Amino acid sequence: MDKIEELLTRGVANIIPNKAELQKSLKSGKKLNIYLGIDPTATKIHLGHAVPIRKLQALANLGHHVTFLIGDFTALIGDTSDKESERPALSQEEIKENFKTYKEQAEKILDFSRIKIRHNSEWLKNLSFQDIIKLTQHFSLGDFISRELIKKRLTNGSRVGLHEVLYPVMQGYDSHYMDTDLQIGAADQTFNMQAGRTLIKDLHNKESFILAVDYLSGTDGRKMSKTWGNAIWLDDSPEDMYGKVMSLKDELIIEYFTLATNATLEKIEEISKRLKKDENPMAIKKELAYEIVRELYDENKAREAENYFEKAFQKGETPEDIPNINIKIQDKISVSDILLKANLVSSKTEAKRLIEQGGVEIEGKRINNPLERLEKGNYNVRIGRKFAKITIG
Repeated sequence: MDKIEELLTRGVANIIPNKAELQKSLKSGKKLNIYLGIDPTATKIHLGHAVPIRKLQALANLGHHVTFLIGDFTALIGDTSDKESERPALSQEEIKENFKTYKEQAEKILDFSRIKIRHNSEWLKNLSFQDIIKLTQHFSLGDFISRELIKKRLTNGSRVGLHEVLYPVMQGYDSHYMDTDLQIGAADQTFNMQAGRTLIKDLHNKESFILAVDYLSGTDGRKMSKTWGNAIWLDDSPEDMYGKVMSLKDELIIEYFTLATNATLEKIEEISKRLKKDENPMAIKKELAYEIVRELYDENKAREAENYFEKAFQKGETPEDIPNINIKIQDKISVSDILLKANLVSSKTEAKRLIEQGGVEIEGKRINNPLERLEKGNYNVRIGRKFAKITIG
């Protein structure tokens, strides 16, 4: 399979208008204008985001004009394509804080000597109200409210903010401004990317393409998402990353090799055959975890993460050099608050989920109640694949 064929099939959910036309365009020798946009609605990029990011790098390797677009202006609204409720509004300060490390994280996959970084505030903040009215005339309200989740919210009597209607228009304007030939995004972005095709056709009198990629499942089997606390982040420590991969269900092994690594298709086919022959999935999953850490860090970090996992979770040894964390309190403190204050979880929701799933132990005792309170003292804590010594005082 040649590079373009693999690019257009591996982990691809849909190509609009069709694969044959895009393949022809990519093989024509013309340098296409291509972009992927990510809104900084969180401080981190996860492996699910990395699926389209890998496509972006593959297209840069083919010599096309490629842009990694940070949606610092569209983040003011926030996309609700995959949400059952309106997003809370973010301030400019929150958005600025969120994308501080985006380039550093994306560099684990992207070669920025071949890829431009842009921010869509460059052009969106300059639009006048008259400009916006003209843009909205290219779209139908009926198309927006017929979307599955929007329709569900309206049917249930839930609020749909008028500003949400503007999100696809703004994303469409990104495509228009950059004279885009190809947009890359997750499958739930298809409607928004279609807005870009509409403006390209109406204002540039040309056809453009959409490459929608498959979702990567999170550690709990659902779509990987910050909201559900099931993400593997690009800036996770090698040990955490390795451990999270090892916690995956066996049926996700091939999906992860396909979407979350650069392993060759031949190797993935070989791994699939080994699984069908009833080879121990644990051994293959260790190969997967090693590969993911190796690609995002290096060989040494992957080896160290593997050793850490084997000692802590296969041999039952407490790892050396675990962090010592001090927490100051006036009175007793709940376990969920301890985990949050110690930065072992990103939210109380994640703490609650991990505790209810039996993933938290304190002094070797499994915790079942997130509201259980601890007094001042020293505690050995294990949360999922993490260990810590916590002093409460």
